[in-house]
Amino acid sequence: MAESAMCKRESQTPARTERAQQTPVFTPRVDIREMESGLILVADMPGVDESSVTIDLEGSELTIRGTFVPKAPEGYTLTYQEYASGDYERAFTLGDTIDRENIKAVVKDGILRLTLPKVKEVQPRRIAVNAG
Repeated sequence: MAESAMCKRESQTPARTERAQQTPVFTPRVDIREMESGLILVADMPGVDESSVTIDLEGSELTIRGTFVPKAPEGYTLTYQEYASGDYERAFTLGDTIDRENIKAVVKDGILRLTLPKVKEVQPRRIAVNAG
C-alpha cells in the first residue's frame, strides 16, 4: 500500500473525546486493500447497522464510530452473550492521494465497507505510444 494513502492511528479512547456514559470502547479489526483506483477498508463491527454508525472526516482524519446495544427478539430473553455492549471507534489519517469527496460507505451484517478512491492524478495509467 502506498505510504501516503492512509495511516492507522492506534488509540483506546481518543484523548479529545469526552464520554457521558461509561461504556467500553472497542477497536474494530480492519482489513485494508489497495487497488489501482483506491482503497477498500473493511471493519468488523458486530451488532451495528446503518443507524448506529457514523463516519467523520475532519481535515485528513477519518474516524469511524459505531454503537452496539444487544436486543433480544420479541418473546425471547438473552441467555448467553459473548459480545459486550459498547462503542466501536477507530481513526485513520488519510494522505493527499485519497479523493475525499467520493468516499462511500456501506454496512451490512455488522461489516462496514468503505471505498476510498484515489484522486485521478495519482491513479496509474498507461501512456499510448504512437509511431511518429
